[in-house]
Amino acid sequence: MVRQEVDGGVAVLTLANPPVNALGAALRAALNGALEQAIADASVRAIVLAAEGRVFVGGADITEFGKPQQPPSLPDILDRLDASPKPVVAAIGGAALGGGLELAMACHGRVAAPAAKLGLPEIKLGIIPGAGGTQRLPRLIGPDAAFSMMLTGEPVSAEKAASLGIVDAVVLGDLVAAARTRALEIADSGTLPRVRDRSDKLTSETRAAFEALAAAATMRDPDATNVHALVRAVRAGLDPKSFDAAVAVERAEFRTLVEDPRSKALRYAFFAEREAARVPGLPKDTPRRPIHTAAVIGAGTMGGGIAMCFANAGIPVTVIETEEGALTRGLDRVRGLYAGSAKRGSITEAQRDERIGRISGAIGLEHAKDADIVIEAAFEDMGVKREIFSRLDAVAKPGAILATNTSYLDVNAIAAVTNRPQDVLGLHFFSPANVMRLVEVVRAEKTAPDVLATALDLAKRLNKLPVTVGVCFGFVGNRMLERRSRAGERLLLEGALPHEVDAAVTRFGFRMGPFAMGDLAGLDIGWRSRKDFGGRAPVADSLAEMGRYGQKTGRGFYLYPDGARAGTRDPEVEALIARVAAEHGIARRSFTPEEIVARLMYPMVNEGARILEEGIAARPSDIDTIWINGYNWPAWRGGPMHWADTVGLKTIAEALTRFAAETGDDSQEPAPLLKRLAAEGGRFADWKAA
Repeated sequence: MVRQEVDGGVAVLTLANPPVNALGAALRAALNGALEQAIADASVRAIVLAAEGRVFVGGADITEFGKPQQPPSLPDILDRLDASPKPVVAAIGGAALGGGLELAMACHGRVAAPAAKLGLPEIKLGIIPGAGGTQRLPRLIGPDAAFSMMLTGEPVSAEKAASLGIVDAVVLGDLVAAARTRALEIADSGTLPRVRDRSDKLTSETRAAFEALAAAATMRDPDATNVHALVRAVRAGLDPKSFDAAVAVERAEFRTLVEDPRSKALRYAFFAEREAARVPGLPKDTPRRPIHTAAVIGAGTMGGGIAMCFANAGIPVTVIETEEGALTRGLDRVRGLYAGSAKRGSITEAQRDERIGRISGAIGLEHAKDADIVIEAAFEDMGVKREIFSRLDAVAKPGAILATNTSYLDVNAIAAVTNRPQDVLGLHFFSPANVMRLVEVVRAEKTAPDVLATALDLAKRLNKLPVTVGVCFGFVGNRMLERRSRAGERLLLEGALPHEVDAAVTRFGFRMGPFAMGDLAGLDIGWRSRKDFGGRAPVADSLAEMGRYGQKTGRGFYLYPDGARAGTRDPEVEALIARVAAEHGIARRSFTPEEIVARLMYPMVNEGARILEEGIAARPSDIDTIWINGYNWPAWRGGPMHWADTVGLKTIAEALTRFAAETGDDSQEPAPLLKRLAAEGGRFADWKAA
C-alpha cells in the first residue's frame, strides 16, 4: 500500500490504496512502517509523501468509526511526523480531505498541484476533525479563517490554499520533484518548521474574529452538537502553548460526537448516496451510449433549468418550443440567471458567456433530430406528453435517448406510443433544476440496460445525484409526499392550524412547513393536478377556488401583505377550516407538536414500506437519499426510513393502526412489510429485497 523509493537522499513514500487512499488500518500500518524505515535509514535526509491517482488522501475510513481502534491510529502517525528528525513534505496531487489534510498539515512542508482540493469536511458527517485539524489549521491560517472553513466543510482550491497559507506553493510541473526540492531546502536550513509550533496567526485580532463567528454559528443552530464541539476545540487551542492539551480536547469531543445520533444519521446518509450508485441487475461493464448533444422540449422554468445543467457540463443543448414568445421568455430567463451568478461572483463573466453560448433555441420538434438525448419538460398532461413522444419517435435519430421529466405520470404509457420503448425512461429533475442535486431516474418496463447506465452516468456529468426508481404514480418522492399532504389536510380538519403544523415540522428539522411551502410553490399547481387525477384536498382546493394561490397572490394559507415573504395567520382561513370540518362532521381538538409529526411522518414511512415491497425502490437508503436531497428532509435525521428505525417500527405500526381506526382511513393501516418487521422486532436497515 505504500511504495518506497530512495534517490538523492530523499525517500519518496507513495500511498497506493485506490480509489481514494482512505486512511484505514492497513494503510496506516503500512505508512507508519515506511516512515519508521525512512527515518532510520542513514542515507535519507528528507521524506516526501505522495499518492497515486487523483486523490491524495480522501480522509479516514469512516466505516471504522465507533469500532475499536486498530493501531496505529492517525494521531499516532501524526505524532511520528511531529517527532521526525528529518523533514517531511506532502506532495498533494489531488484532493486532501479530512484526515488527508490533517496528515499533510503534520508535515513540515506542503506543495500542491493546481487541481488539488483541500478541506476538512467532517462537519457534514456530524463530527469535527479528530487528528489535530482543529489545532493545526488555525495555526496555519488563523482561527477565524480556519473556523469558517471547518464550519462549512467545503474544500478550497490549491490556489486559495496557497493564498491562505495552507500550502507553500502550487506547482505546475513535476509535483514530486518540487516536493523533493522543498524537502532538501528544509533539510539544509537545519530547522524543522512544525505547524504545532506556529503562533504568528494566533493574534488578538484573529481570536476576536473567531469568537464573533463562533457566537453567530452557535446562535444560528443551537442544537447542532458538532458546531458547539468545533467551537470548544478551536477555542482550546487559542493559547499558543496549549497544543497538546487542545488536541486532547479535540479528541474527546470527536469521540463523543462519533456516538451522537445526529452523526450516525449523517454518516448513514453519506453511505446511502454511494449505495444508490449500485443498481441491482445493472453490471458495471454495461455499455454506454455517447452523449455529445442534447435537446430539451419546453422553455419553461423546468426546461430552462435542465438546459442550464447541460450547458454547465459543457454539453451543447437546444431548447425547443412551439412558439417564439415562449422561447424568447425562456431564454431571457436563463440569461438572467447566468447574469445573476456572474454578478454574485459564483461564475466569471467568461464562464457566463461560454454557458449561454452552449444554449440555442428553436421552434419545432424537428430540431431534436441530431440530439443524442432529448428531455421532454412540457406541461404535466399525459395527452400532451404522449403526443410529443409520438412525434419525437419520428424525428429523433436512431439510438437517441428519449426522456420525460414527468413527476407523476406513467412512463410505460409514454414509452408505448413510440416504436422504440427501449430508448425511453424518466429523468425527474427537481425544481429549480439548475440548483437541486437529485434526479429520480425512472426505469420503465422496457428501458434498455445501456440507456439506464448512460442516464446514470449523464446525471453525474451534470453534477446531479441519480437514484433509480420504478414506475408508479409519483415514483418515490411524490408518492410519499402525497401521503403527507393528505395527512396534513386531515390534521387541519381535526383541529390543528396551519401555523401549528408548520411550526412542528420546522422544529422537526425541515426548512419550511408544508403549508408555507404550498404557498411558496402556488396552491393552484396542486389544485389543477388534483382535478386532472380526480383527487380532492378540501382546504387547499377551497383556497385555490377563492383565488388564494399563495405568495404570488398575497393570500394562501397565510397572508402576505405588501409582498412579504413570511406569512402571517389569517382568521378567514382558520374560519374556513372550521367550516369545512363541520361540513364533513369532524370533531376538532388540539394536537401537540409530537402528535403532529407522528400524524404526518408515519404515513410516509408506511408508503415507503409499500414502495419497497413493490420494488419501486431497491433499498430503504434509496428512499432516504431521495427525501434528503429532493425534499429537504433533515439530513441529521437520516431520511424517513432511517428515522423510522430510530423511533421503532413497532411504535409506528401501532400508531398507524390507531390512526386508521380514528379516521376511518384504511390506507393508514400498516403495510404488510411494516407489520412483519414490527412483529419481528426488525428494522428497515436489515431489509433486503427478495
